[in-house]
Amino acid sequence: MLKKINIPDLIVYEDDHYLVINKPASISTLEDRNDDYNVLSLFREHYPEITVCHRLDKETSGALLLAKNEAAYRAAAMKFESRDVEKVYHALVEGRFMDETIQVDIPLKIAGSGRVKTDPRQGKEALTRFRPKAYLGNYTLVEAKPVSGRRHQIRVHLAYLGFPICGDTYYGGKPVFLSAIKKKYKLAEGKEERPLFDRVALHAFSLEINPFDGQAIEVSCDYPKDLSMIISKIEKFG
Repeated sequence: MLKKINIPDLIVYEDDHYLVINKPASISTLEDRNDDYNVLSLFREHYPEITVCHRLDKETSGALLLAKNEAAYRAAAMKFESRDVEKVYHALVEGRFMDETIQVDIPLKIAGSGRVKTDPRQGKEALTRFRPKAYLGNYTLVEAKPVSGRRHQIRVHLAYLGFPICGDTYYGGKPVFLSAIKKKYKLAEGKEERPLFDRVALHAFSLEINPFDGQAIEVSCDYPKDLSMIISKIEKFG
């Protein structure tokens, strides 16, 4: 599937210094020993000097900033370091999320297994703001704004709140089954129900950055087909 990726189709913004792409799910941002492809290697076939300015998890789709040259990378890196970048994510969770904006300020620590856990004593500070974007039957589409940029931060903070992201089995999230959203659903005898959605339902919806303190880059990215599909089904049956 990854061999069929059409690079121009992923680009949602381009200028002399930067690209913003709508990253597909199931492809790593940087080199991964388990993958033949990653965003950086694919784009360097077309832009030899390209550099990735930040990371998205393999299963996370959406807005990803790439720099075309070293000066652009340094300018963006300074903005990320000073937290002068606004990133907005959308996550699908099971249950009715709180009716207000919630701020989670819980330090995080990476365990030896690569799993991230909350650790108020030894963890690195991490801050995320959440609010409900839409209530969909027994699910909620949650808007997340990470102030810091820790590994798996949104995923772990939502799990801490008791709302792990759908499909995020690593942190307690459950796949979405049709039987969970459609009343009077009946599975044919002898058949095993397969999930409608079993990856992490997290999308980097928008990105705003002003690397050279001139015209800001403001980009939003459409949902991938699988996420749009599951939201439509929940709206239909939920």
